[in-house]
Amino acid sequence: MKNIAIMLLAALVAVACGDDGHKAPLADEPFCDSVCLYRPGDYGSANWRIPALLCLDDGTLLAVNDKRKYNEADLPEDIDIVYRRSTDMGKTWSEPQTLIAGQGRGQGYGDPALVQCAGGDVLCFFAGHNGYFQSTPAKPICIYMCRSTDRGLTWGDTVNLTSVAWTAESSYRAAFVASGNGLRLRRGAHAGRILVAAAMLRVSEQVSDNYVLYSDDEGHSWQRSAMAYSGGDEAKLMELADGRVLISVRRSGARGYNTSADGGATWDTQGTWPEMTTNACNGDMLRLDDTTLLHSIPNSMQRRDVSIFTSNDEGLSWHSPVLMCAGPSVYSSLTMLPDGSIGLYVEKNPEGACELWYYRFNRDWLESRSR
Repeated sequence: MKNIAIMLLAALVAVACGDDGHKAPLADEPFCDSVCLYRPGDYGSANWRIPALLCLDDGTLLAVNDKRKYNEADLPEDIDIVYRRSTDMGKTWSEPQTLIAGQGRGQGYGDPALVQCAGGDVLCFFAGHNGYFQSTPAKPICIYMCRSTDRGLTWGDTVNLTSVAWTAESSYRAAFVASGNGLRLRRGAHAGRILVAAAMLRVSEQVSDNYVLYSDDEGHSWQRSAMAYSGGDEAKLMELADGRVLISVRRSGARGYNTSADGGATWDTQGTWPEMTTNACNGDMLRLDDTTLLHSIPNSMQRRDVSIFTSNDEGLSWHSPVLMCAGPSVYSSLTMLPDGSIGLYVEKNPEGACELWYYRFNRDWLESRSR
């Protein structure tokens, strides 16, 4: 009888704590769990960077990122793009698979961005070959896209979209799509439209402008918008409640923004958010509900202290930053999970030893720390 009682008690503890020994939270209990998906040296790679995280329509989590095999540097270094999948909201993950492999310096790929079409296909955008600041019309950095028709299990051939963004006759000499998430519009006249934000480098100076590449046929053909932001860099997009599109733009200091009333084709007057004064860094936006937006970004003028800001006025202003990663931390990607909790994929400890971490937390936990 004593042994049976002990076995029953052990079973109850296992149920309460979960297989990994962490306490399994109640539905209305604040929680924040985390796991490291990659450390330097894992899978034979010197470094890992550039997270993109997306929860698909069937609940599958797709985490895509750079495998920086020999160092931490950007293109034109030799970089692979790899992905992992989870079907249990990030509790367990598949082994990494290669989406596309670099073939040496000047023949690598990086900076993945994800979006799912209304029909279910998943699109991954990434840069290839030359570096952004090294790009020339004769030897450009290229914008590539590939498609998965089985929710990220396998990927098709690459399509070169560089000429949609710029040509040799334009006033630009480079372009790439900001890593993380693209956007699919869900309301209004342009419902179903796919958009990704591109940074484009001017010919005459080391300054970038932002444009949007958009498709109304699930990524089979593309157009370029009017300029969305002058003097910007990597950017993210969000659909507002009234159907407008919001762009959030990387800058050093007050973060930039603009809005579009026609599905991202043309843009209004650009501005800045003084309450979000940060390092020039790539972040992400996520709609939590009808009245609440989230924005992940370092809450510092250095690349550290990635935090989540909240907006309750459709991006007019931001407040209540909640610290997620104390210390060195950089790029991040956000997604909504099937149970309403939030997934964050983020770079930590970036100086020569970048790790990629996955966080899962709920609204109660976030609000308990924003008061």
